Amino acid sequence: MKFYLAPLEGITGYVFRNAQYDYFRPADKYFTPFITPGLNSSLKSKALKDVLPENNHGPVIVPQILTNRAEEFIYTEKQLGEMGYTEINLNLGCPSGTVVAKGRGAGFLAFQDKLNAFLDEIYSKAEMKISIKTRLGKDSSEEFDALLDIYNQYPLEELIIHPRTREDYYKGMPDYEMFRLGMEKSRCPVCYNGNIFVKEDYEKVCSTFPELDCVMIGRGLVANPALLNILRGGETEVDKALIRKFHDRVYADYKEMLYGDINLLYKMKELWNYMICLFTDSKKYGKKIRKAQRLKDYDTIVDALFEEQELLKDGGFRPN
Repeated sequence: MKFYLAPLEGITGYVFRNAQYDYFRPADKYFTPFITPGLNSSLKSKALKDVLPENNHGPVIVPQILTNRAEEFIYTEKQLGEMGYTEINLNLGCPSGTVVAKGRGAGFLAFQDKLNAFLDEIYSKAEMKISIKTRLGKDSSEEFDALLDIYNQYPLEELIIHPRTREDYYKGMPDYEMFRLGMEKSRCPVCYNGNIFVKEDYEKVCSTFPELDCVMIGRGLVANPALLNILRGGETEVDKALIRKFHDRVYADYKEMLYGDINLLYKMKELWNYMICLFTDSKKYGKKIRKAQRLKDYDTIVDALFEEQELLKDGGFRPN
């Protein structure tokens, strides 16, 4: 089985990716949070910093692009190619309201003629391999069959399917039957994405689709950066000391790149929104971390968490 890290904006940047790669069983590919390109302009400094080869020392990185303009996609593809990248990913799955309102991400799925023309242009002009991350449709899963007809016209490197619509957002369970349609109909390799949080979730996907050879994990791997140790290596428990080392590495790296306590606290709180679920008494300590206003207070709370609480044997992200 191949394992990919899904992109989570603001969380799975190179600081997280490098630390996860160094301390735990790594993913086969790490997809970056999406780059929103501008025509005839350099990549924005934040996006550029995240994909610079010198900031990504180990993982196999696949930059993800979010746009509905072919000329922007091609321009950015050339910039990334000059950095040495050989594969890029097109984001057709982001459900954010601001993204969808501009006809990007999952919003682009509603305009199938425009999407077809867009894909025709980028696949005819791009020099790099292009994979696609898609949802089933914008409003209804009934859109997916026609979308597959469009995708099958082009030489996709891979089709990563999150079997929900944009309207589903992240609610409910992924639609296994529509994912099966994707597996059966797609002419390119298919990867599954959605609700793999703990070992049992992974085993359910594998038993449902025994021919599947690739999964993408997002929230589950952010919540438990050691999840691939369990899925790949057969380990049954997560090492608390290693989680502490991972935390301290991320914390130290963010200290070097961020200015001001507030910005650093915000970044660490984003991570703890997911990772707190590994611990006993998670609600109490999660609340304390969210309320921390100074680094000194944050340090005290985190020290107490690691000293006083244990890791749950079956700990992992669970949606509210």
